[in-house]
Amino acid sequence: MDRNKEFEVVISERAAEMLVTHVRFLAEVSPQSSDDLRKKIIDSSKSLQHFPERNPYLSDPLLPANKYRKMTINKRYLLIYQVVDRTVYVDYIVDCRQDYRWLL
Repeated sequence: MDRNKEFEVVISERAAEMLVTHVRFLAEVSPQSSDDLRKKIIDSSKSLQHFPERNPYLSDPLLPANKYRKMTINKRYLLIYQVVDRTVYVDYIVDCRQDYRWLL
């Protein structure tokens, strides 16, 4: 396997909907901050094309071991993804200030 080859990043429909929800909510307070957040999350997702293993696993006894990885964005948002072969699947984008244990 060529380790220099980029990974393909696939954002699930559910994660895209979550992104829209977070951006809309923030837009009510600050349109500029909302746009900045959108760009930051998209750029962070794209960065997973290169070495997605750099982020730690999301560990919880209710999850299969070493399945999901997590990336913190702006100290408040969590991008949850899994790596399968040369593809990164972004499954969730959650606000860490809210209870996200429902996804476990």
